[in-house]
Amino acid sequence: MSCKSTKVAPSVDFDHSCSDSVEYLTLNFGPFEPVRRWRRLPPCDEFVGARRSKHTVVAYRDAIYVFGGDNGKNMLNDLLRFDVKDCSWCRAFTTGTPPAPRYHHSAVVYGSSMFVFGGYTGDIYSNSNLKNKNDLFEYKFATGQWTEWKVEGSLPVARSAHGATVYDDKLWIFAGYDGNARLNDMWTISLQDREQGCWEEMDQSGEIPPSCCNFPVAVCRDKMFVFSGQSGAKITNNLFQFEFKGHMWTRIPTEHLLRGSPPPPQRRYGHTMVAFDRHLYVFGGVADNTLPNELHCYDVDSQSWEVIHPSLDSEMPSGRLFHAAAVIHDAMYIFGGTVDNNVRSGEMYRFQFSCYPKCTLHEDYGKLWENRQFCDVEFILGEREERVLGHIAIVTARCQWLRRKILQARDRQRQKAKQESGEEAEEGSAGPWEVPAVKPSGTPNLEVSIREAEPQPFRVLMQFLYTDKIQYPRRGHVQDVLLIMDVYKLALSFQLARLEQLCVQYIEASVDLQNVLSVCENANKLQLDQLKEHCLNFVVKESHFNQVIMTKEFERLSTQLIVEIVRRKQQPPLRLYSDQPVDIGTSLVQDMKAYLEGGGLDFCDIVLLLDGHPRPAHQVILAARSSYFEAMFRSFMPVDGQVNISIGEMVPSKQAFESMLRYIYYGDVNMPPEDSLYLFSAPYYYGFSNNRLQAYCKQNLEMNVTVENVLQILEAADKTQALDMKKHCLHIIVHQFIKVSKLPNLRSLSQLLLLDIIESLATHISDKQCAEMGPDI
Repeated sequence: MSCKSTKVAPSVDFDHSCSDSVEYLTLNFGPFEPVRRWRRLPPCDEFVGARRSKHTVVAYRDAIYVFGGDNGKNMLNDLLRFDVKDCSWCRAFTTGTPPAPRYHHSAVVYGSSMFVFGGYTGDIYSNSNLKNKNDLFEYKFATGQWTEWKVEGSLPVARSAHGATVYDDKLWIFAGYDGNARLNDMWTISLQDREQGCWEEMDQSGEIPPSCCNFPVAVCRDKMFVFSGQSGAKITNNLFQFEFKGHMWTRIPTEHLLRGSPPPPQRRYGHTMVAFDRHLYVFGGVADNTLPNELHCYDVDSQSWEVIHPSLDSEMPSGRLFHAAAVIHDAMYIFGGTVDNNVRSGEMYRFQFSCYPKCTLHEDYGKLWENRQFCDVEFILGEREERVLGHIAIVTARCQWLRRKILQARDRQRQKAKQESGEEAEEGSAGPWEVPAVKPSGTPNLEVSIREAEPQPFRVLMQFLYTDKIQYPRRGHVQDVLLIMDVYKLALSFQLARLEQLCVQYIEASVDLQNVLSVCENANKLQLDQLKEHCLNFVVKESHFNQVIMTKEFERLSTQLIVEIVRRKQQPPLRLYSDQPVDIGTSLVQDMKAYLEGGGLDFCDIVLLLDGHPRPAHQVILAARSSYFEAMFRSFMPVDGQVNISIGEMVPSKQAFESMLRYIYYGDVNMPPEDSLYLFSAPYYYGFSNNRLQAYCKQNLEMNVTVENVLQILEAADKTQALDMKKHCLHIIVHQFIKVSKLPNLRSLSQLLLLDIIESLATHISDKQCAEMGPDI
């Protein structure tokens, strides 16, 4: 066991060379920095460097370097250094000629150097000699030497408030402000060889962001991201991604975000954005004349935003703009900026990231749908009776309408089977906790007829049941939009409120001048009044109306729709605002949670035996989430439908087993620390998609052993042979023995554990302490 300086528990990688025992678990016990904690670090003293904003911050090894900016009166060109281990400030050693004082420049790190480009220079106090720059300077961290790169050939337009990053040994400069107009051009220069370096303007394609300034850029997963910023008089909250290899821009849509889901941050400028792992973190800036201080997080994999809830003991920074941020190891550092009343800040804050691997719940169930393995139901669709395979457990967990259809079909199948065998048909299904009958090999799937559903929209609906998502329609493609309208019609019939809302948002976001009349006509035909209203309002907008009515499609509209459009233009209806909250339905996580907690008892088809005690479960859910169960059910399914549960040689406690089931069914990782000891090696033994559960277990064990739970954890550590943790628990018990001795659980410990405690006490208490205690014994 080792004791290290303040840090966060790292994520844990699988060690496939070790056995399944937890004996190999190595823990580092405190002091730890709680994840998602803000901490205020020592501010920059006035004698070291002035408070500032519009400066840059870069990270190199274990230090933060601050360059330039302005203090409210003057532009600066000093270089400050903050040591993150010692939490100390100093002026960085420099030689040579530094860049002229400036702000709204950019700074990046490449190799062992910092590169500073452009910015705004001059005397802001006397308002003289003010201009943008396009010069490039290098600062070598090892020697402190400043040198300017004299580059031959074409140069980028001088600019400030631009974005800059390093990728593929090149400096990339994007957009900014040239003193007259905002830009959206892109330039690169190789940083490998100073003598050979030359600027090159890059051709860009796709949805190029509008000309903008005062925005951040960050690189994640080999892509550059740009969020919000000032674009002329317009500030947007769009997130764009740039693929370096194809030089292609894409606007990342937010229309797929359900009402009730965390929205993107408000439009803003003067904010920061950094990348860590698979996430982008956005902080601060001016948002509609306010200075918010929430931290927003964007998951690049799931394309979803969330607002980070900081730990309870956080020291939150106030809202600010034109601050700067950088990442060292697993933490973000934010320095300076302009706070309320135009005051420059000299504060440094640290935010501790969480390093947990992503949740693969939606991906695992999605693969089950894509692979069609273990299917046990066939839906017979439409007049042509096309067949679509599915899984009873997933479908009945997500859709009550289809659940009723499946129950009816199953009852008919049972009655038919009993009649054919000469037995009396029984009403109802098997009772709860009854050992299910194993489906014999070759038994046909349950057939469920749904004449009102056509195959293509039904497949989209099924994909939603498994993943909580539908594929975003191609912008402007009428057929894609019409397909989602058919899905919407099914969602209404099947009473899937969440899918209804998704479809409405997708369609409304996809309506444009080219397809609006087709969508309106189809909405009228399908009696989708909400979408029809959206289309009518879109058509009669001042900027749309003349263009729409001049098209051939308008001439081919039904008389009824033409009349409605003309009347809508002449006399728009009064807008009625409802205070009623929108029903956004239930999520995959919520539905699977309810299914595990009893909603799925009627559909259990396997029994898990924990120390002889039965627990009904669902084969396809276990197989989707665990390669261990997937291999078992595919190759050597037990004839009696019962599976003994262990983790290697160890049988977990009932409580720990329930924690594991919650993780399997709906990705839950909340559990007491003693459960974490039992489950630490479960991801390896059961073959989960990644080590997310293991990382949570490790963090839980290292940070949450208290006097109140130490005896339960001691028992679990003894049972799992986690010697490191057992030693740690005995250490706590000895040092807090007066409190521990009053715990009722002490009396229920085994004799051997009580002897271990006595031995530890004896080792800890010195002869002198024994002599002092003598009169009291």
